[in-house]
Amino acid sequence: MRTPGNWISFEFVALALTIMAAFCNVCVFYSFYHYLGTIGIPVAWRGFLVGLEPMAAFILRLFLLPWLHVRNAPAVMLASLFLLVAVSLSYMGVATVPGLIAVRIAHGAAFVLLTSGAISLVVNFIPPEKSGQGFSILSVAMMIPYAVIPPLTEAVLPAVRNEADIYAGVSIFAVVAIVLLIALRGRLARALQSKDGVLLRRPTSAEIRENLRLKAVGLLLGAGLAIYLAHATVFYFLKDLALQTGGGDVGLFFTLSMVAMIAVRAFGAVLFDRLDKLVMLRISLVLLLPCFIILPHAGARTAFSLLAGAYGLCMGISLPLLNALLFSASPPLLRGINTNLALFTLDMAYFLLPYLGGFLITFGAGFDLLFYVAAGFALCCFAFIMNLSPASVSPAPKKGMNV
Repeated sequence: MRTPGNWISFEFVALALTIMAAFCNVCVFYSFYHYLGTIGIPVAWRGFLVGLEPMAAFILRLFLLPWLHVRNAPAVMLASLFLLVAVSLSYMGVATVPGLIAVRIAHGAAFVLLTSGAISLVVNFIPPEKSGQGFSILSVAMMIPYAVIPPLTEAVLPAVRNEADIYAGVSIFAVVAIVLLIALRGRLARALQSKDGVLLRRPTSAEIRENLRLKAVGLLLGAGLAIYLAHATVFYFLKDLALQTGGGDVGLFFTLSMVAMIAVRAFGAVLFDRLDKLVMLRISLVLLLPCFIILPHAGARTAFSLLAGAYGLCMGISLPLLNALLFSASPPLLRGINTNLALFTLDMAYFLLPYLGGFLITFGAGFDLLFYVAAGFALCCFAFIMNLSPASVSPAPKKGMNV
């Protein structure tokens, strides 16, 4: 049996790598709004097409969550990986609005099936007392693609026809994940058999409804939506803002910020379980707010780079702590569903923000205004967190909801 200090298993690592592969196939679309302009897509359609993939993901996740459980998750993940390969390759041959609508919907479906299945499995390998460390590792797995893929894309872009070739090229990560998942299936089945069988069953509708009535769960999901809306602003519109301000290379910004995120999660993960998570989260959000306000004024390369590091440090602390607190506040049976609901807020933010940004830009707003709005989202996140009590996010079992 594994001790708390030696809890990281092969199954946990393999599932984290599968999640990393999923994010490799979406983070490459940081320049999709710009790419749509290069192939002649009208400006009125660009925000819609950018947001269509996460829109499909967040709609499907709502219908998927009550049905998905650990016993059917491996088959769902394998099917989604094959779909992801096909969708990635299709970007090379599609350059019309109707065609891109179909591709983006299929892409969203593949992503949500893969990530939902992986999350429903991986939370079973995280001990409650190691939630901070566990979600820090998962956050690193999600963030590494954002640190590597954008600068790699910028470097490779001059050697290919356009971004569509790169969108197709990242399908190699899905192929690797297929091989990994096939090798993992037997070990995964044996590992889950050793766990409490009650925790592996599908939650009932009544249990899900009772879970959603928990105040802490609602506040943490609301906070997650707000901070992801702010983060999506950076992801989708930083390149255009940097071109407007002359601040610097957006690829370098993503690299510096993601390296900072990864560093604070990798080296500070153990501290996340030793210090007060709620206090740390509140401090990180206070420090995050000025980053959005100053970015539109960072016309010098040095200031732009320093903001990248500060932004990465703050987000590197905030996001895993949000997920760790949600994990602690959740009934054991509902931890997988609530973690997937956190991903649902991510999908919703990445769906809504392009529409909001595209709407504002269409009516003459500058890209600087979008980042002031992002600061407002970060402030909303802070307000949600301030309404949490320490007792509500304690990992102690909740009466009537534990199984």
